[in-house]
Amino acid sequence: MASVIVASLKNLLARLPQPRYRRRHDTPALWGMAHYSASTPAKPPSFSDTLALPRTSFPLRRDPKDIDEDYQKLSCDELYKWQWKNAEGPLFVFHDGPPYANGDLHMGTQAQFMEIFDSKPLIFSSYVPGWDCHGLPIENKAMKDLDMDPLKTSPLVIREAARKTALREIDSQKAQFRTMGIMADWDSAEDTYRTLDKHYTIRQLRIFQKMVEKGLIYRQHRPVYYSPSSRSALAEAELEYVDNHNSDSVYVQFTLPLEQLKHKNPLFRNELEGVSTASLLVWTTTPWTLTANMGIAVHRDLEYEIVKATDQALEHAGQLFVIATERREALQNILGSIETICSFTGSDLVGCTYQPIFSSSALGQSLPIIHASHVTSQSGTGLVHCAPAHGAEDYLAFRSNGLLAGTGTGGMVCHVNMEGQFSSEVSEVVGSDAAEQIVGKDILGKGNKAMIALLQQNGKVIKVQRIQHRYPYDWKTKKPVVVIATSQWFADLEKIKSKALTALEDVHFFPEHSRNRLESFIQSRSEWCISRQRVWGVPIPALYHIQSNKVVLDGPTLGHIISVMESKGVTWWDGAIEDFVPPWLMTEEYIPAGSTKPMSEIWMKGQDTMDVWFDSGTSWSMLAEMGVGRGQDPVAPRKHDADMCLEGSDQHRGWFQSQLLTAIGSKDEKEGPVSPYAGLITHGMVLDEKGKKMSKSLGNIISPMSIITGTPTNKKDAAYGINVLRMWAASVDYWKDMSIGPTVISQAVESLRKLRNSARFCLGNMGDAETMKNMERVPKSKMGLAERYMMNELYTLEQTALEGYRTYDFPKVMNALNNFTNITLSSLYFDITKDCLYANSLSSIERRAVVTVLEKVLETLTRVMAPVLPYLAEEIHATWKKDGKSVFMTPWTPLGEEWKDAQAAEDMSSLLALRGDVLVLLEKARAAKQIKSALEAEVDIIIPDSLVDNKFVELLRQEENFLKTLFIVSDALILDEGSLGTSSPAWVHSHTVDIRGTDESIAVRVRPATLHKCPRCWTYTRPENDHLCGRCSDVIVEQKAQMD
Repeated sequence: MASVIVASLKNLLARLPQPRYRRRHDTPALWGMAHYSASTPAKPPSFSDTLALPRTSFPLRRDPKDIDEDYQKLSCDELYKWQWKNAEGPLFVFHDGPPYANGDLHMGTQAQFMEIFDSKPLIFSSYVPGWDCHGLPIENKAMKDLDMDPLKTSPLVIREAARKTALREIDSQKAQFRTMGIMADWDSAEDTYRTLDKHYTIRQLRIFQKMVEKGLIYRQHRPVYYSPSSRSALAEAELEYVDNHNSDSVYVQFTLPLEQLKHKNPLFRNELEGVSTASLLVWTTTPWTLTANMGIAVHRDLEYEIVKATDQALEHAGQLFVIATERREALQNILGSIETICSFTGSDLVGCTYQPIFSSSALGQSLPIIHASHVTSQSGTGLVHCAPAHGAEDYLAFRSNGLLAGTGTGGMVCHVNMEGQFSSEVSEVVGSDAAEQIVGKDILGKGNKAMIALLQQNGKVIKVQRIQHRYPYDWKTKKPVVVIATSQWFADLEKIKSKALTALEDVHFFPEHSRNRLESFIQSRSEWCISRQRVWGVPIPALYHIQSNKVVLDGPTLGHIISVMESKGVTWWDGAIEDFVPPWLMTEEYIPAGSTKPMSEIWMKGQDTMDVWFDSGTSWSMLAEMGVGRGQDPVAPRKHDADMCLEGSDQHRGWFQSQLLTAIGSKDEKEGPVSPYAGLITHGMVLDEKGKKMSKSLGNIISPMSIITGTPTNKKDAAYGINVLRMWAASVDYWKDMSIGPTVISQAVESLRKLRNSARFCLGNMGDAETMKNMERVPKSKMGLAERYMMNELYTLEQTALEGYRTYDFPKVMNALNNFTNITLSSLYFDITKDCLYANSLSSIERRAVVTVLEKVLETLTRVMAPVLPYLAEEIHATWKKDGKSVFMTPWTPLGEEWKDAQAAEDMSSLLALRGDVLVLLEKARAAKQIKSALEAEVDIIIPDSLVDNKFVELLRQEENFLKTLFIVSDALILDEGSLGTSSPAWVHSHTVDIRGTDESIAVRVRPATLHKCPRCWTYTRPENDHLCGRCSDVIVEQKAQMD
């Protein structure tokens, strides 16, 4: 409960002068008090000059911009360089996923950055910032800036524009990172990296060369995810799945001649007598792939049946359909009422043939029915349309059945071009007249609808259904992708994924359950499509022999090409083909004797670029070059290149994987599998305050810079500074999806305010450096219960923080810190010690004990908050120490175990429970307008005569003098039942408190104070005929003696 004096003093804090005490000639009130008597004039003297009111230059509030400007350089750039020269602890290498250099930083980036400091000794920390610089988004941004069409712009112009765009965005992001308080050597070219740098590209190609030499890289024509909006193949890691994608699905029929079925099983002859055909009923969500149909898959173990449609109201009444038996009930919504003609297993269908859906098909007069393990009766009809060019499962099923050729396109049919439109080759299947309706139309838009219309014209559609389902989208363009067969480069993961999983066994995961996610992604992959059809990227330097279509990509040729790039300073894109073709490819096998053709007409450079995940995935390899990688620390040999990597949960199928796979794939076979990182920290996605994903269309994107510096165009967006944003980032459960918005930011602001006020209280009451230098600290043996309890709680806080930082559980640290400052400090210790701090003699042991505790509290609080709130910690340190050094330049020395005091915690817990009962009674008196301040009251604790040898009663008697301080009343007495007397107070509020472990209880009563208000300290402890209470009189005399 806050008293009147507390409320008044809070109002005075901002107005107090800087000196702690005024000198003698400035303090006439002291002389007046020393001789105060009945003859003193009526106007009471001022006692404020005699009180040790808090004084500090540490302001209640500061402009966040000023704070950031004052401490950014000290706590970031200079500190990073200093620790490289001075830190003596073990090397700690932090490696984070490089941000994409194509715009301002987003909230997810902020969630990734939190400096990690260990306890003693000071660790030797390495953090090398880098940027991912290649790929479509940068290419698109460059073309947008130039207002040019990339399809009509030369690759040379695109690459130069993209390079300039990336470098410009890097400079912008670098400034933003500095504003965020990220500690690094930002100005150093050696201690930062860009994936576009020549030496980075060369190192990446060397890793690629090793994987080629190990037989891990191959080229194949097969179905892959393809993004028409990006005009490039994509890997699984580059997909986002949208749950509410809409598609037009169709139920279509293929004609099955029944004679072959009758031949397989003579029993069907009677049941199907007089019937020559039936329709294979197929459901597909991609009608545009039906021109590429090469077969229909069934499951040999499923039961199928031929049913007859009997609903005369429907066009297909009387037709026979083949469906899976388990789908009969569901399909009556499509076919209407039906009756079963005969049943059989899928094995009876396997090997039969059916007629193509288009009569003009160049595929022939019949197509096969095959077995495929992926066919189920869970949805559709139990029969699956197979287009190997447009589905991985179809492709694998056809390949396992030996239905695809081993070279070239494999005989796969694909009528989709690189723009995602029907190509002219579709006329070979649908006929030239029908082709006019669909050629050049987008297969995901008008082309798909035109295909359905064409099928309807041919009488092949039973029903069209609009469905909503989960569908893959391009993670960069946010547009749907398709699956088409193209010739791409792949990394064979089957050969290395078991080693990759073994390497993960000694990797630490934070949180631990994220291990399962990464392992499952790796386990499920068999290959990695690493080629992209982009202009801006690291090349896959393959040589194509024009006449024979032979592709050369082997270790020696790659070695020659990379050496040329290094020695001549050229890139794959601008170097001449003559430079890159090695001597062994200039033999008569490739160049006929006497040929005068230029090399450019014999060999051609490949135009594919590498997946950007391969770019960033090889970043681990630069750490060794920088002297901080695997095996680099002479003090403690390092097993891994990085101690810790940090990224979002989506990177379990991205950067976390690509690092591991390139490291394992390029290592010597003799080496055991070792991960490039020792630990992984995974954070969730940042959502808006309503839990929705941030997007431009929803208008709910929150920029980290708008929180830090405000928005110039919107005065409502206040500038909160970096401390608030970092407070939020460290307070949320970052391993889950986290929300941010005005309410959450306000909570962070309030938490920061309370931390700042706690530091200000300590600084204001400790005094200046000279005062603290001359003050004799109080040892634990002479401290009261409150001080011993506070030190135990401080020790617990620090141990919790150290454990939290060790396990990267930042919310654990911040929750403990906030609870300590808000509850233990502000609501308890600060409240109960103000009277002692302000009114006691500076030399009293009670006050020195409190200041001793405040000094340790400030030291520990500063250390605990520093990794999360470096600027606030620096400001506190600068105000307190005034040494011009960073707070991080002194090792964190934790409190010793001697401050751990379980008994003090137990005793204080018991008294705090009693305090709760007292505060309730005081509130009743206040509500009844019997008191305004708790200091107007006294507390009696009445012990029954029958309660003897009780631990709690012994504690009460032992701490009787402390109780008035704990309750913030003028006095508290321990009374026996016989000591109550017969006098009746003007008012009284009482309550009984049960004694734990006994059947007894004690009585607690609150009544008016018996003495009078002291005009100096405001406690009701002054005898009627005295001018001050005894304590204040002694202090005044002591102060006068010091001045004399």
